[in-house]
Amino acid sequence: MVGVSRHPPAIGISSNGFTQQPCLSVWKAGQSRYQYCPTPCSKFGRNKSSVNNIKGLDMVPVSDSWYTCFRAATPSIRRLSVLISEHVTCKVGSFEHDLVRDEQKAFSIAKESKQLNESSLEQNVPSQESLLGREDLLLQEAGGCAESSGVSEGTVYPLHSRLLYLEERNEEMLSRRLLKLCRLNKVRSAFQLYKSMEFLGLRPNSHACNSMVSCLLRNDMIDDALRIFYSMKARGETTGHTCSLILKAVADARGCDTALSMFEELERNKNVNKSFDAIVYNTMLSAFSKANDWVQTENIWRRMQHNGHSGTTVTYRLLVCTFVRCGLNELAIDAYHEMLWNGLTPGEDAMHAIIGACVKEGKWDLALTVFQNMLKCGLKPNLIACNALLNSLGKAGKLNLAFKVYDAMKSLGHAPDAYTCNALLGALNKVNQHADAIQLFENIRREQISVLSLQVYHTVLMSYQKLGLWERALQLLWQMEASEMHLTSAPYNLVIGACEVAKQPKVALQIYDHMVHQKCSPDIFTLLSLIRSCIWGSLWDKVEHILNQNPPSGYLYNAAVQGLFLRGNIDFGMRLYAKMKELNLNVDGKTRAMVLQNLSKDPRRV
Repeated sequence: MVGVSRHPPAIGISSNGFTQQPCLSVWKAGQSRYQYCPTPCSKFGRNKSSVNNIKGLDMVPVSDSWYTCFRAATPSIRRLSVLISEHVTCKVGSFEHDLVRDEQKAFSIAKESKQLNESSLEQNVPSQESLLGREDLLLQEAGGCAESSGVSEGTVYPLHSRLLYLEERNEEMLSRRLLKLCRLNKVRSAFQLYKSMEFLGLRPNSHACNSMVSCLLRNDMIDDALRIFYSMKARGETTGHTCSLILKAVADARGCDTALSMFEELERNKNVNKSFDAIVYNTMLSAFSKANDWVQTENIWRRMQHNGHSGTTVTYRLLVCTFVRCGLNELAIDAYHEMLWNGLTPGEDAMHAIIGACVKEGKWDLALTVFQNMLKCGLKPNLIACNALLNSLGKAGKLNLAFKVYDAMKSLGHAPDAYTCNALLGALNKVNQHADAIQLFENIRREQISVLSLQVYHTVLMSYQKLGLWERALQLLWQMEASEMHLTSAPYNLVIGACEVAKQPKVALQIYDHMVHQKCSPDIFTLLSLIRSCIWGSLWDKVEHILNQNPPSGYLYNAAVQGLFLRGNIDFGMRLYAKMKELNLNVDGKTRAMVLQNLSKDPRRV
């Protein structure tokens, strides 16, 4: 029987080009012991030779039978040396390709032998307890810093299974190796290499540490990334990139408040504050921008200015977009002007946002300037920005500019939608070109009926009302009802108003009855228009009926009294005025003046 002796085998470990001289005993039961001793040789290199042809092994002469047994046991012993090298976590030289392929077979042979005394290995390598104790001492400072910051961290490393024996002790070469592993996202190998360097007192450079932190964060190991960060902070090796990585990860995982607390703590640290740049502030701005927290966004902006850092294009894009979303258009415009003052060119997102802010603030001239700058820079304003600018120009009565923007919008390839048509119709109504607005509506309905919406119908009904085209307005109202649109009181009010202009009170009363039949509640504008129509049609009983059927309102009584006085029905107007006083309704100045004027003409009414 051939076996392995219980004496601890020594392992040849290649280091600095030399190899130790291991001795391994082979014995047979009841016989004497035979040994083989390899001579010093150079470091194993990668070649295509077989395992049995490793150079530098000289056998002691033995008999043929024993020699046969010994040759049968030698490959297994060599494979066992590979297994032992993994247990002691030493970095051995490069073995042959066939030996690596047979590693699984060597593991089964190791189980069958059961003669390996692991206690002897502890004489050559540190114990696991000592390694962990040393590791805890190395991380104690980092852990204390993490606890002082209020950031919860894990108690142990999740990948602290083993340390590596490092032949290479050059920090720069090890840093490059660590950087390569991190770029390949081999987090376990990179983490073990980093721990091994830390155990030996070697320091990776800041680039490698940043890459290690980024690799851990990509794999959701924020606690371990924080430990490395605080180790770097204790050594004074943090950079702006390091702070940006950690602050973004903390904001995403634990909220903006935790990230803000860490940011304030780092800002108070003079050594860390030196490494702050615009990107660190942009990271915090981005976190608060996602949360639409404009208060802290403005706070970070002011801190950035106070500390003498100039914003970048990303800075102002975040500021403008955040302020516009939160409805703070003045702050957005201030940030945009500061961006131009610093000589920065705004991006497409910032320009779109600032056009919306200017439109809401009524600054159509600035919005038009931004629109023209986008065209000069080769940017393509979107349809929303074009429609907003059209609406703003239309409300300002700038009809020619509005149609120029409309032509530019079509040249950009944007198809007009309902908002575009409504903006153009509103612009025509603003300058009292109601007939042109009706003609444009007819063209749109003939060519692009799909863009017609309820708001477009409202706008063209205003044109009908201004011109008193009650028949066409009524026809359009029936079409709207036939299309099963959800109608409010607004379109009925416009049609009744058209009847008022055309002096058609009976038609207005019919529309009012139809409106009530459709279960559409009339509002104050409906009743005012109806009362004025009935007064000008001399339908006095209808006026009194409308006033009695609806809750008392000072607006209705004032309109009725003024209309009656203007129509010469002084007695009825005085009765309504007396009723207003009884109901304690508010009498406006015009009504009171007309009452006093008629009293002076006929003192008997006093």
